[in-house]
Amino acid sequence: MPAKIAPSILSADFVNLERELGRIANADLVHVDVMDNHFVPNLTLGLPVVRRIAEISPVPVDVHLMIEDADRWAPEFARAGAASVTFHAEATQAPVRLARELRALGARAGVALRPASPVEPFLDLLSELDMVLVMTVEPGFGGQSFIEGTLPKIRRTRQAITEAGTDTWLQVDGGISRETIARVAQAGADVFVAGSAVYGADDVAGEIDALRGLASTIWA
Repeated sequence: MPAKIAPSILSADFVNLERELGRIANADLVHVDVMDNHFVPNLTLGLPVVRRIAEISPVPVDVHLMIEDADRWAPEFARAGAASVTFHAEATQAPVRLARELRALGARAGVALRPASPVEPFLDLLSELDMVLVMTVEPGFGGQSFIEGTLPKIRRTRQAITEAGTDTWLQVDGGISRETIARVAQAGADVFVAGSAVYGADDVAGEIDALRGLASTIWA
C-alpha cells in the first residue's frame, strides 16, 4: 500500500493560494482545514474558497472540517467539489447517516478524532467509512508538536481495519515531519498530513517525495 502525502495549506501563503497549490503538484492530496472559530479557536476558509480550490487544484481536495453542526454543513463541501470530506466525531449527531450522504454525493467520507477521543465506537462501522483521521495534535492550529500518546490509537485502528478487511484509509494529522513519519507509518497510518514540514522546506516538491519515501519503506 503506497503512502499518501497530503500537504496542509494551513501553512501556505493564503494570499497566493494558486501558486501554493502548484508547488504541491506531486502530492497525493491537498489537505484543506476548515475552521469556524467555534469548534476550534481559529477561523480559516469557507465554502466559496474551497469551491475555487477544488476547481484549480492539481491534486484531489481533502477537506477536514473542524466546525460545529457537521451534519448540516459537510454535504455542502462535497457539492463544492471536495474529493474527500472528513467531519469530527465530536461534531456530528448521526455519523453513519452523514457518511452515507457524503458517499452518495461522490465524496469519500472520513471521521476525525481528537487525540483524547476514543476510536472504539467507530471500529464496528469501518465499512461505512472511507477514512479515519487520528489527530496527533489538538485541532485548531498548525505547527504543533506530535503527541506520542496517539500511537497506540493508530495501532488499534490499523488492526481493526485489517481484521475488517476494508480499504479504509488511516490518516494522521499533526506534527508530521521527517523525524516522526516513519514511526507513525510503522503504527499503521497510510495517509499523512504535513503542513509546516512541507511548506517550510526550501524544496517543497522534494520534501513531499522525501516524506513519501520514508513512509513507503515501512509499507513496502
